[in-house]
Amino acid sequence: MQPDCSTRFDHRVAAHRSTCHLTQLCYQTLEGSSVICCSLTTSYCLSEGRTIFDTAMKSIVCISSSVRAVCQHASACFLLHRSLNLCSSVGRCPHVASTSTAIVAQPPCVTGVRRFQTTRNTAVQMVTATSLPTPVPIPGRTEDEVTVHQSGRRATPKTAARAAPHLSPYTPYAKPRSSGAALVNIQSLFEEDVIRELCSRLADFPSNDRAEGLATLLGACVEFGLEAHSPPVLRLMNECLELLSNRDIGVPQLCHLGKVACALEGRQSPMVAAVLDSIGAAVEKDAVSPSEAATVYSLLTLFYEPASQQQALILSALHTHTQRLVHRLRASQVSDILQSLLKLQQRQAITLVLRLSHRASRVFKDFSDDEIIKVLSALMILGQHDEELLAAMEKHLPERLGKCDPEVISTVMEYCLQMGCRSETVFEAVAENFVCDAEKHTTPQIAKQIVAMGRLNYLPQCSSQMFKKLESILSTRFSQFQPRSLIDVLHACIHLERFPLNYMSKVFSPYFLQRLQAHGEPFNKNALGQLTQLHLSTVLECTRYWGPRLPFYLHVKKFSSADQAFETPMEYLLYKQVKGPLAQLLGGRFYSTRIFTQNGYTIDVEICLDENGFVLPLSQWDHTYKRIALCLDGQNRFCSNTKYLLGKEVTKRRHLDRMGYEVVQIPYFEFEKLRTQGEKIQYLHNKIFPTISKFSVPQPWLWTSF
Repeated sequence: MQPDCSTRFDHRVAAHRSTCHLTQLCYQTLEGSSVICCSLTTSYCLSEGRTIFDTAMKSIVCISSSVRAVCQHASACFLLHRSLNLCSSVGRCPHVASTSTAIVAQPPCVTGVRRFQTTRNTAVQMVTATSLPTPVPIPGRTEDEVTVHQSGRRATPKTAARAAPHLSPYTPYAKPRSSGAALVNIQSLFEEDVIRELCSRLADFPSNDRAEGLATLLGACVEFGLEAHSPPVLRLMNECLELLSNRDIGVPQLCHLGKVACALEGRQSPMVAAVLDSIGAAVEKDAVSPSEAATVYSLLTLFYEPASQQQALILSALHTHTQRLVHRLRASQVSDILQSLLKLQQRQAITLVLRLSHRASRVFKDFSDDEIIKVLSALMILGQHDEELLAAMEKHLPERLGKCDPEVISTVMEYCLQMGCRSETVFEAVAENFVCDAEKHTTPQIAKQIVAMGRLNYLPQCSSQMFKKLESILSTRFSQFQPRSLIDVLHACIHLERFPLNYMSKVFSPYFLQRLQAHGEPFNKNALGQLTQLHLSTVLECTRYWGPRLPFYLHVKKFSSADQAFETPMEYLLYKQVKGPLAQLLGGRFYSTRIFTQNGYTIDVEICLDENGFVLPLSQWDHTYKRIALCLDGQNRFCSNTKYLLGKEVTKRRHLDRMGYEVVQIPYFEFEKLRTQGEKIQYLHNKIFPTISKFSVPQPWLWTSF
């Protein structure tokens, strides 16, 4: 039976809530040290208790953006303040005492959503109640005054002069742990006459407050599973469309409406189109703050369609506007926008991404661990790198590695590897951290750190301790490594001339090769290339290894591949600069280019000498005594902005040397400094024939061929 709504309010919340017919919808958020709660605690009583309805409507409008952000998932147990506590800005019921009473409550559980009828007393949801929850202390009261709920009853405070009055049938929901049951009436909020009256009352409020109230009601419809074609939702959507036509709603409220509309009707919703029109107008007027720009990017990720001209124009204008706001962005906003650009696949927004990367270098110390991971992951996929960001990492990361999430370390190393950044400061700090805390890292995190050092050809000063630690981890956690991850680690070690002979026999075993060939699929070509290079290292560099070897039928025939995993192709521009002086030096085109060796490597330029040290023409290469492998090393064979070769190039040169070639390196940064033809010829002579005194460099016009 419904309580008498005409009964006067006393100073206790229980008496106030006894007049309630509407289930409470409570949301909590923490802002700093304060707790902000909002409760729709009032019932709809059309004939009586009009003040109660006014309070409910005002409470809806007063939900703040921070509270709304937590609407999707309420906490398991939180403080419930009286609804009037947040209504000071729009009016407060004069009969309710100012002292707040807290209870232990949990969000109601809807066991099944049905279409709601206009009769308010028909549909009732059944939920189970849990055992007595832990009492929550109330500021300003003693432990004896703690108020709790259990199975529809409330414990009576010991200091109370009289028992609390009878409560409404509502019992806070808890996960079913006992057989008790209670009635929860949550559907009255969605009855047509309730929604109609709420909309009429909201019409008197300012546009932003009205939009926030409508969005909150629509969000409640989403939470409880109402369909888009249900009468309450249709009424609210029409109200929103009417409000959007005024074009005087703030960007945060527009984004809230857009998210709710997308959840109800999808991307093709008329309300989504109206929201986008209003947002586009706000962006064109430069009426978007940095925080609002991040919110708009986040909204666009929900329903972005590349083929939509409207969204393309909004994004283009938003990119331009955000570029002007970059210097005002906070760390969290930089992270959010980069993540949104990644989801929107905005690789073409190079200028904006570079400015965001530059801004990230300025606020790097303010990033949380999760934000560092998001920023670096986005920049890796978007393919942009800023030198100042690397400088910021070198400045702030070393002191942070000891207490940060290991995933941050592995992400930093993955970023350095993809961008080719060989930072001694970062790598030394990572190596020292690995020696101390490697046991705390997962096997994928360990693999990323070792692989980055190997492929970027960096041997840390504590390499001895680092590889001892790595060997210890491999011994104790060998089975935890995925086959591909394990091969990556062992392959990276040979780049640093550290040969994991103790584990060669395991990776060459039939059992491991069978694990590598998962689900009957053919072997991965990169994995076979890595195994082949490991095999070549045992044959060419580890002559004392007598364990199992890779079966010949699994050897790759050529290491050249589209992804350039094992060798970088010759840079044609550098070859054009070298071929003229080289032909003059040799007396003709007595060389060959792009030669494949029997072990699969590609030689840029090969020159053959006889036993007397003379250059052989191509027709007499059968009489070769000495082979010279000329490596024309362009910029892409070096780590970014350094003179250090990549690990794969170092390994290739070692293997070529063990195969009998005299390897001669022609780096781009040395050859590009030469200006005259004579200087280039002299440089090549000094490189190719350093020990053959009979070769002198005559004047080019006196040169005669053999």
